[in-house]
Amino acid sequence: MQRRAQRADQRTLRASRLSRVLAGAAAVPVMLIAAGCSSDSGAGADAEQASASPASATASPTPTVQAAAYAKLPEPCSVLSKKTLEELVPEAGASGKESTSDDVSLRAGCSWDSLDNNGVRGSQFRWLNVSLLRFESDVTRGTGEQRAQEYYAKQVAEAKSAEGAQNTGAEPLTGTGDQATAVRYDLKKKEGAFKQQTVVARVENVVVTLDYNGAGLAGDSTPDADELMKAARQAADEAVAAVTEANGTDASAAPGSTAAPSASAAKSAAAAATSSGTPLKAG
Repeated sequence: MQRRAQRADQRTLRASRLSRVLAGAAAVPVMLIAAGCSSDSGAGADAEQASASPASATASPTPTVQAAAYAKLPEPCSVLSKKTLEELVPEAGASGKESTSDDVSLRAGCSWDSLDNNGVRGSQFRWLNVSLLRFESDVTRGTGEQRAQEYYAKQVAEAKSAEGAQNTGAEPLTGTGDQATAVRYDLKKKEGAFKQQTVVARVENVVVTLDYNGAGLAGDSTPDADELMKAARQAADEAVAAVTEANGTDASAAPGSTAAPSASAAKSAAAAATSSGTPLKAG
């Protein structure tokens, strides 16, 4: 009887232990599931954050500017024909005096002077100067044409406000490049009364400034300003044509029309041309 009771107690004890083991085993999957949910939640957050970030930064576009139409300048002392030089500066001879330049592809000029001595009747003095300035396109300063327009306006303003000028007059010209202005004034010096004519012209990205003046010295008569201006305009037309021809464009195109860029000009790189010049004045 006593043994039967002991066996019953042992069975009860084993059943209690089995219950505890089973309860513990059942808790393990619950913990694993909870841990798995926690891990999946973190991975999902990381994926969401990664998808919100840009895959790669977009590169900023490189600034560009339209290439200048003209890539070079003509030989400055050859822009005028022999016939024109004989008419404007008859005693100057065949060659002129070329101005100094750090870069003749950007800046060039040439001048001639003539003194026709008439003995006791005095003499006739003439002075002619052609200056050429070419502007290249630059991403910070603008296109070559825009820069040439600015310099053109500056040259016209300087001609109108020349020191000591009297009876100043200005008029726009047609048929000489893309823009042109003629400025005239009188200038009295101890040598005589000078009649100054200045023609400023722009063709594409090049500005041509032509100065022509004359005076009757030692008692000779003062030259006619209208005749001098007519000659100056003729010379300016030749200088503009020389610029277009030097760049391979058709100089016989309609006056004032925009010339087509040459093949070499289309390939020219953007660069700065910051220098500017003031035409010389005789006397």
